[in-house]
Amino acid sequence: MSSAPAPTAPQPLAGLRVVEFTHMVMGPTCGMVLADLGAEVIKVEPLEGEATRRLLGAGTGFFPMFNRNKGSIALDLRHPQGAEVARRLALSADVVAENFKPGTLDKFALDAASLMALNPRLIHVSLKGFLPGPYEHRTALDEVVQMMGGLAYMTGRPGDPLRAGSSVNDIMGGMFGAIAVLGALIQRGITGRGMAVQSALFENNVFLMGQHMLQFAMSGRPPAPMPARESPWAIYDVFTVAGGEQIFLAAVSDAQFASFCDALGFADLKADPRYATNNQRVRERPALMPLLRERLSTWTAGELATRFEAAGLPFAPIRRPEELYDDPHLLHTGALAELTLSDGERAGQSVRAPLLPITLDHRQLPLRHDPPTIGADTDRLLRELGFAEQDIASLREARAVA
Repeated sequence: MSSAPAPTAPQPLAGLRVVEFTHMVMGPTCGMVLADLGAEVIKVEPLEGEATRRLLGAGTGFFPMFNRNKGSIALDLRHPQGAEVARRLALSADVVAENFKPGTLDKFALDAASLMALNPRLIHVSLKGFLPGPYEHRTALDEVVQMMGGLAYMTGRPGDPLRAGSSVNDIMGGMFGAIAVLGALIQRGITGRGMAVQSALFENNVFLMGQHMLQFAMSGRPPAPMPARESPWAIYDVFTVAGGEQIFLAAVSDAQFASFCDALGFADLKADPRYATNNQRVRERPALMPLLRERLSTWTAGELATRFEAAGLPFAPIRRPEELYDDPHLLHTGALAELTLSDGERAGQSVRAPLLPITLDHRQLPLRHDPPTIGADTDRLLRELGFAEQDIASLREARAVA
């Protein structure tokens, strides 16, 4: 008797076509989210391919990470025939996404107003540096908005602003763009009409700063950078332990402090009236923390992790990105998908990349397609748009497509 096939993850956006004119991280992230949810996402690239295919250093992983589950068509928008192909393709879509400077796509009639005049059901998502206003024509990068939006100040030590260790605004800005698209799709199902939506790096960063802004509004005191912050909990820090290893340990409630003391044999601290409540422990932190650092310095990180896990207390080893490939939880849950690289010296080789951090019907959304090679779907899409083989050959000869 044959076994039943394994259930497949839901694809709630199956049948939806998304055409994206995007580059770098923010726009491709929006498209990746929609693609992972099952949409057909078509990446419009220049003839030589998107520039992130060729980045080095910290940009090496941009293209394979944010362009899985997509197709690719290579067009020269500056060529009149290439721009016409792009318009026909965009008008075949449910969603058009773009993250170019304001006005860039207007000259090709690929802006929201031009496309929606011809297809009122279209949803057009623009992913920008700034929402409309005095800053909207500035050139923005993740680092720019981290500096001007308070995140670098809050991340670094006093006097030493420091960008966060990931493209947090690009990635979250793309996610908010996808959320806006999902809301617009629901509204279109009700009214039959599409809409233009936007997401922006700066406003995303300000949203991240909301908790600190409200801290100031409610206390009247400017928040200190995180390394110098007034912690609301006494035990909430990184400890250097035996062998120079480091581990983050926390006890954020009175019950957790009692468990902390029980787990480590600190009966004297548990009985000390100075440490009876969280706020008392916070006030006594200048004396408590050096005492704890001294006592914990003889423990190994592994011993502490074992005791904290058994006691249900918060803890974390200090990991590097490369160490996540061996994380037992990620390996068990299948959260890392094998994909085949499409560019560079390692083209054709497999690497593992994290999937979206969600489940639908108890399943994570899988890798369905590797990141595309440049123009992998050009001919197929041109045929779908009604171009004959002779027309396709002429477009390619004219260097309007690749």
